[in-house]
Amino acid sequence: MATHTNNLSETYIESDDSTAQHIQRFPESFLKIILLGFSLIGIPLIVALIDSAVTIDRLANQSRDTVYQATQTTRGNRILIDEILVMERSVKQTFILRDLSLLENYFHAHSRFVSTAKDLIERSLHVKQRLFLENILSLENEVFLQVENTREITENLRSLTNDFSSLIELTKDSSVMGNELIDQEVDKMLDMASQARTDVEIQLLALIPFVILLALSFSILLTRPIRRIDEAIYNMGQGEFSKPIRIEGPQNLKHIGNRLDWMRQRLLKSEEQKSQFLRHVSHELKTPLTAIREGADLLAEGVTGRLTAKQQLIANILHSSSLQLQKRIEDLLQFSAIHANKTILVKCQASLKKILNEVMQNQNLTILRKRLRINQNCPDLIFECDVEKIQIILDNLLSNAVKFSPPNGQIDIIVTNENGKIILDISDAGIGVHETDKEKIFEPFYQGQFIPDSHVQGTGLGLSIAREFALAHGGNVVLIQQKDLGAHFRLTLPISDNERIL
Repeated sequence: MATHTNNLSETYIESDDSTAQHIQRFPESFLKIILLGFSLIGIPLIVALIDSAVTIDRLANQSRDTVYQATQTTRGNRILIDEILVMERSVKQTFILRDLSLLENYFHAHSRFVSTAKDLIERSLHVKQRLFLENILSLENEVFLQVENTREITENLRSLTNDFSSLIELTKDSSVMGNELIDQEVDKMLDMASQARTDVEIQLLALIPFVILLALSFSILLTRPIRRIDEAIYNMGQGEFSKPIRIEGPQNLKHIGNRLDWMRQRLLKSEEQKSQFLRHVSHELKTPLTAIREGADLLAEGVTGRLTAKQQLIANILHSSSLQLQKRIEDLLQFSAIHANKTILVKCQASLKKILNEVMQNQNLTILRKRLRINQNCPDLIFECDVEKIQIILDNLLSNAVKFSPPNGQIDIIVTNENGKIILDISDAGIGVHETDKEKIFEPFYQGQFIPDSHVQGTGLGLSIAREFALAHGGNVVLIQQKDLGAHFRLTLPISDNERIL
């Protein structure tokens, strides 16, 4: 066993070395592939969020600038108009009162007007508005030069009031122009917001199927090796050890696959050793059992002399027990032959009714002892089969029905021919099959929950062998769900089939 384990270890080392030489199609670990999947799914979402954040920030900045620009333009134009009115009133007062000292208010208003106009020019975002403001500032400067050069009060000073009226109109026009330009900026901002919303919707429409596709791809990538591992475990649980286990995927999942294959080989070797042990023990027991059975037959038949009643009873018990023991050994030999792939079907044309009558004759003593009624409905069907194997199938099914039937019970055997297949239903009125046994009743060596009274426990191979032989003929044996008490088994066999070897 140690040598076998070492060889397996060396095999895995060589397998790992050869695998390392190939370009890996998967990340080395399950954690890395999960992180890679989250990264590929998360990066597009993060990029979309960043782009949306940048767009929103740009809209916020533009909105702030537009609001500030509108406020400053409105305030600046109002100040310009107020200062023009102050300058006009100062000039009129000077002309009327004939006092040049009153122009001091004009000069103060002029300074504030120039400062405000220059500030508006600097803040203006449009060339057209800037040129308009510069024109207003130039016209006001011409008026200022005339006022500044005034040394005495004349009619020229009075005529300047018309220039102030023109400046007021131009300033109002500048205010209207500023509002129009602000409206244009607002429209641009609304267009940008609409475009940003459209871009976000397009990104979402593109990202949703992309993310779903990536999620499905990684789900398949992750679940495929896990599904293979689950399938391998299920197959081993069903006793299928012949198919090698190969798991493709991340390195740690491949390592689990290698471990499972190592376990499969160990179980396969154990199964082979068990089958070999059963064959050897069965053969070793068969020879002395034959001598015991023959001796019991001679004693029971009175060949060695007339027996007393007690001696006859003991001889009958020996004879019955030797037959039961021989049946158990034959079951073990048949089971070993099946799992060693040595069951060969020797087929010929045979009558199902004849085979069934022979099987019932073999069970006749037990049937009479329990006073059972057999309701048989079997047409005379000729089909191609291995007669010995069919006898074993029917014997196992009938003996199972007999030993679980209560005294004075009834067993129904109904045979029909449907679409070239023989369907044999055999049912009893016994305790039936326990709910927990229905999935396992055909497993080798499985003993059900219900055991009939005064009955020697069997090997648990009868139904397993019956199903294997039925499958070898291209048919099957199944348990039919019963509403009432009792068990109902159905045997299906083809009337004609090619010879096959298990």
